[in-house]
Amino acid sequence: VQLVESGGGLVQPGGSLRLACAASGFTFSRNAMSWYRQAPGKERELVARISSTGGGTYYADSMKGRFTISRDNAKNTVYLQMNSLKPEDTGVYYCNTRADYGITGMAYWGKGTLVTVSS
Repeated sequence: VQLVESGGGLVQPGGSLRLACAASGFTFSRNAMSWYRQAPGKERELVARISSTGGGTYYADSMKGRFTISRDNAKNTVYLQMNSLKPEDTGVYYCNTRADYGITGMAYWGKGTLVTVSS
Protein backbone atom coordinates (compact mmCIF):
# COMPACT_ATOMS: atom_id res chain seq x y z
CA VAL A 1 0.00 0.00 0.00
CA GLN A 2 1.30 3.40 -0.96
CA LEU A 3 -0.34 6.74 -0.23
CA VAL A 4 1.26 9.91 -1.56
CA GLU A 5 -0.09 13.29 -0.55
CA SER A 6 0.43 16.53 -2.43
CA GLY A 7 -0.91 20.06 -2.58
CA GLY A 8 0.18 21.51 0.72
CA GLY A 9 1.82 24.89 1.08
CA LEU A 10 1.62 28.35 2.57
CA VAL A 11 -1.70 30.15 2.31
CA GLN A 12 -3.12 33.29 3.86
CA PRO A 13 -6.07 33.14 6.26
CA GLY A 14 -9.30 32.93 4.28
CA GLY A 15 -7.54 31.23 1.39
CA SER A 16 -8.01 27.81 -0.17
CA LEU A 17 -5.97 24.73 -0.91
CA ARG A 18 -6.73 21.41 -2.56
CA LEU A 19 -4.90 18.38 -1.31
CA ALA A 20 -4.63 15.15 -3.26
CA CYS A 21 -3.68 11.63 -2.23
CA ALA A 22 -2.63 9.16 -4.89
CA ALA A 23 -3.16 5.57 -3.78
CA SER A 24 -1.72 2.30 -5.03
CA GLY A 25 -1.16 -1.27 -3.93
CA PHE A 26 -4.75 -2.11 -3.06
CA THR A 27 -8.20 -2.03 -4.61
CA PHE A 28 -8.90 1.64 -4.10
CA SER A 29 -12.58 1.48 -5.07
CA ARG A 30 -13.30 -0.94 -2.21
CA ASN A 31 -11.84 1.20 0.55
CA ALA A 32 -13.10 4.12 2.55
CA MET A 33 -10.44 6.84 2.70
CA SER A 34 -9.69 9.42 5.33
CA TRP A 35 -7.75 12.62 5.87
CA TYR A 36 -6.15 13.32 9.23
CA ARG A 37 -4.10 16.24 10.40
CA GLN A 38 -1.56 16.85 13.12
CA ALA A 39 -1.06 20.37 14.36
CA PRO A 40 2.19 21.34 16.08
CA GLY A 41 2.23 19.94 19.60
CA LYS A 42 -1.10 18.18 19.20
CA GLU A 43 -2.31 14.67 18.53
CA ARG A 44 -3.32 13.53 15.08
CA GLU A 45 -7.04 14.06 14.49
CA LEU A 46 -9.57 12.91 11.92
CA VAL A 47 -10.52 15.61 9.44
CA ALA A 48 -12.83 13.81 7.03
CA ARG A 49 -13.73 10.38 5.70
CA ILE A 50 -15.35 9.23 2.48
CA SER A 51 -16.98 5.89 1.69
CA SER A 52 -15.70 3.60 -1.02
CA THR A 53 -18.24 4.85 -3.55
CA GLY A 54 -18.07 8.46 -2.46
CA GLY A 55 -21.72 8.42 -1.48
CA GLY A 56 -21.06 8.93 2.21
CA THR A 57 -18.88 11.48 3.94
CA TYR A 58 -18.01 12.46 7.49
CA TYR A 59 -16.43 15.67 8.75
CA ALA A 60 -15.08 16.74 12.08
CA ASP A 61 -17.20 19.54 13.48
CA SER A 62 -14.60 22.27 13.01
CA MET A 63 -14.29 21.44 9.29
CA LYS A 64 -17.97 21.24 8.38
CA GLY A 65 -18.92 23.78 5.75
CA ARG A 66 -15.31 24.62 4.94
CA PHE A 67 -13.73 21.34 3.81
CA THR A 68 -14.95 18.92 1.15
CA ILE A 69 -13.63 15.40 0.69
CA SER A 70 -14.06 13.70 -2.67
CA ARG A 71 -12.59 10.85 -4.66
CA ASP A 72 -12.00 9.71 -8.20
CA ASN A 73 -11.95 5.93 -8.27
CA ALA A 74 -10.80 5.94 -11.90
CA LYS A 75 -7.67 7.82 -10.83
CA ASN A 76 -7.19 6.11 -7.45
CA THR A 77 -7.11 9.54 -5.86
CA VAL A 78 -8.83 11.17 -2.91
CA TYR A 79 -9.02 14.94 -2.52
CA LEU A 80 -9.54 17.44 0.25
CA GLN A 81 -10.75 20.89 -0.79
CA MET A 82 -10.10 23.34 2.03
CA ASN A 83 -11.73 26.76 1.96
CA SER A 84 -11.85 29.65 4.43
CA LEU A 85 -8.64 28.44 5.97
CA LYS A 86 -7.73 29.57 9.47
CA PRO A 87 -4.36 29.68 11.25
CA GLU A 88 -5.55 26.80 13.43
CA ASP A 89 -5.80 24.64 10.29
CA THR A 90 -2.01 24.65 10.14
CA GLY A 91 -0.50 21.20 10.35
CA VAL A 92 0.61 18.13 8.49
CA TYR A 93 -2.23 16.48 6.60
CA TYR A 94 -2.14 12.72 6.18
CA CYS A 95 -4.02 10.37 3.91
CA ASN A 96 -5.20 7.16 5.55
CA THR A 97 -6.91 3.89 4.85
CA ARG A 98 -7.19 0.57 6.64
CA ALA A 99 -6.75 -2.98 5.50
CA ASP A 100 -10.42 -4.05 5.72
CA TYR A 101 -12.44 -1.83 3.38
CA GLY A 102 -10.71 1.17 4.88
CA ILE A 103 -12.60 0.82 8.15
CA THR A 104 -10.79 -1.68 10.35
CA GLY A 105 -7.53 -3.55 10.45
CA MET A 106 -4.03 -2.33 9.90
CA ALA A 107 -3.76 1.39 9.22
CA TYR A 108 -1.80 2.74 6.29
CA TRP A 109 -0.49 6.30 6.19
CA GLY A 110 1.13 8.58 3.70
CA LYS A 111 4.09 10.75 4.67
CA GLY A 112 1.92 13.83 4.88
CA THR A 113 1.83 17.26 3.31
CA LEU A 114 2.38 20.45 5.29
CA VAL A 115 -0.27 23.15 5.29
CA THR A 116 0.65 26.50 6.80
CA VAL A 117 -2.01 29.17 7.19
CA SER A 118 -0.39 32.47 7.99
CA SER A 119 -0.33 36.09 6.91
